[in-house]
Amino acid sequence: MKFNRAPLARIALACLLATAGAGAAHAQQTYKVAYIDPLSGPFANVGELMLMHTQYAIEDINARGGVLGGTKLQLLQFDSKLSAQESQSALQAAIDQGAKAIVTGGSGSSVVTALVQSVARWNQRNPGKELIVLNHSSIDPEMTGKGCSFWHFQTEANTAMKMKALANYIKKTPDVKKVYLLNQDYAHGKQWASYGRQLVGLARPNIQFVGETLHPIGRVKDFAPYIANVKQSGADSVITGNWGQDMTLLLKAAGDAGYNLRYFNHSAGSVPGTVTAVSQAKLGQLTWVAEWHPGEADTPKVDALAKAYKAKTGKDFLAPRIDMTPRLLAAAIDKAGSTDTVKVARALEDLSFDSVVGPVRMRAEDHQLLLPQVVNTIVPVDGKTVKTGWEGTNYGFRTDAVYTGNELAQGTECKMVRP
Repeated sequence: MKFNRAPLARIALACLLATAGAGAAHAQQTYKVAYIDPLSGPFANVGELMLMHTQYAIEDINARGGVLGGTKLQLLQFDSKLSAQESQSALQAAIDQGAKAIVTGGSGSSVVTALVQSVARWNQRNPGKELIVLNHSSIDPEMTGKGCSFWHFQTEANTAMKMKALANYIKKTPDVKKVYLLNQDYAHGKQWASYGRQLVGLARPNIQFVGETLHPIGRVKDFAPYIANVKQSGADSVITGNWGQDMTLLLKAAGDAGYNLRYFNHSAGSVPGTVTAVSQAKLGQLTWVAEWHPGEADTPKVDALAKAYKAKTGKDFLAPRIDMTPRLLAAAIDKAGSTDTVKVARALEDLSFDSVVGPVRMRAEDHQLLLPQVVNTIVPVDGKTVKTGWEGTNYGFRTDAVYTGNELAQGTECKMVRP
């Protein structure tokens, strides 16, 4: 009896094509990342900067083949409007569009905390459809402390780590004698003031804290009355967590009053316009903390990234940690061998990563990234300690001290609940 082999051959070929098609579909599928941060309002320039850094990193990851041998990352963009309520709406839209990870941080700790809590509730109610939150800039220690969440990962040094770096520097700066605490009236502003009083006071018991004020975030148009109060106190220095418009207007008011203050801040120097504001005030020194600053010596990897970034975007590169955030996510997906959110989150725990600022590690017990911190001050170019001006001015960044993530690491009150 003879069999007709043609139908069998066609069936085999069809199966082969179907399998190949499924494989190609898997390779071509996307992993959606939702960016939720302010893209309008007084801090829109901050949100746009952070978006551009995130976008550049994702495009670079995709150009190198994506993750899992061909899966591309797709960036969705949402405006938080610096509002917890608007962020909730953005989160729901991101979920509806299939996002599996949220990148955020520029909306302030209160907003990001609300986002994390909403994600945790969603994940509990929707097993198999979980999301994770990657936070690159909101640094309230509660987020990796008592309020920690398995679904939240912080890729910036927290407030306590940054203030410890500044306190170490102030300990060796005897001309800081009288300090005023002037901060935005929200969770992180209060934290910055509290850690300033605590850690700087511990490092320098002889320092006098001569006053403390909280002001509305993003709503003060003229800081002259606040500067008058600072001046009346006799302060020579201000510990302030202000950023964006609140920082530049504070510098302007002090300059207009002819008040030569020292400012100690967490990250304002990385926000566009801050160096220009210092140069226009012509008075005051703003000392801040970051994983890197423009013009820093002996940082060839960051220099190469900054050059490539500017060539593509036409903008200056300012924040390695924001660029690093999607890259950590990509590394975790590849380590997990899956886009399953629970597996990716577990792969992120204790992940070591060779970043452009050196080796970093995501601490498993609280999901706090341990990364280096550089204390630096915005001062005029002198050709020695500061060789390059910034934002078209003759002011740049002077390196004052460098600390590793391990040197600044703090204990944690986090009691992680894992699925």
